[in-house]
Amino acid sequence: MIFDFSKNINIESLFPENEFEEKVISFLQDWFSHSETVSVQTSGSTGIPKVFEIEKKRMLSSAKMTCDFLGLKEGDTALLCLPVQYISGKMMLVRAIERKLKIIISVPSSTPKIYENVEFCAMTPLQVQNSIENIHLIRNLIIGGAAVSENLKSQLTSVIQHPSSNKIFETYGMSETLSHIALKQISPVQENYFTIFNDVEISVDERNCLKIFAPKLNPEILQTNDIVELLNEKQFKFLGRFDNVINSGGVKIFAEELESLVKKYVTQDLVFIGKFDEIFGEKLVLVIEGKNEELLKSKIYNLEFPSKFHIPKEILFLEKFPRAENGKVLRKEILKLIY
Repeated sequence: MIFDFSKNINIESLFPENEFEEKVISFLQDWFSHSETVSVQTSGSTGIPKVFEIEKKRMLSSAKMTCDFLGLKEGDTALLCLPVQYISGKMMLVRAIERKLKIIISVPSSTPKIYENVEFCAMTPLQVQNSIENIHLIRNLIIGGAAVSENLKSQLTSVIQHPSSNKIFETYGMSETLSHIALKQISPVQENYFTIFNDVEISVDERNCLKIFAPKLNPEILQTNDIVELLNEKQFKFLGRFDNVINSGGVKIFAEELESLVKKYVTQDLVFIGKFDEIFGEKLVLVIEGKNEELLKSKIYNLEFPSKFHIPKEILFLEKFPRAENGKVLRKEILKLIY
């Protein structure tokens, strides 16, 4: 199914061929109804899933920010391969409506079908990993839902040769900001800092956690638990979630930063977790997805860590990580499993 929003579309005359197309049409019916809001469900990756109402005009503002940043124009082709019950999938449709794009509807899968050149697509890291051979067909790709591993970044850099008209970005955002409010290019140029959109302001609290003021998207100042380093009023580096900071023997360890370091040398998914310990308070534990590999353990222990405190006290393996529907790893669930 393809929608060309540069032309008039009669939603009622459409006949879905599968459940996903039914959901897409249902959303479009809601969108073109007289209601000023639509319902959006959070993924539940950082808390209990919830449903809230969002004004359509704010979603259109978010869509315009993304389309302007990427230089998308009327008639460009986009690919939707994300679930539409979440903000990520809904916003792909809203961007197509706002910029009058032609959008290809593809049933969400860990291996999206990419058969032709498109100007724009949004994917999760897992989808990108499984579609690496066809990524060059996407001129502007944004990746969200989970952090992009160093290994995947390296693969993307080799696929998208510089100089190139193809650009790949990592996103920063949440349901409350109507998808992302900042992008960081990871290929062909690899940037260290996210750049926020116009009409977005950022600051930090006493914990160095990011505060976001984007009145066109949300009337409130959003206080996050994301520890960041501000480069200037427009750019920031994500260091890790305050919830995931591990206090081991009085040393604060940013789990995500340490994961990025190890993922340069390890292909499997992994997380660092603080496990209760009577001596250290929290013991630094590395959990790797897959089967136990003694050689891999040795390889990790021989890596150059920032200090002795950053060397895992224990390395464990889980055959399969618990994940939210959008692919995010559920750290709290992993912690329960390793006790």
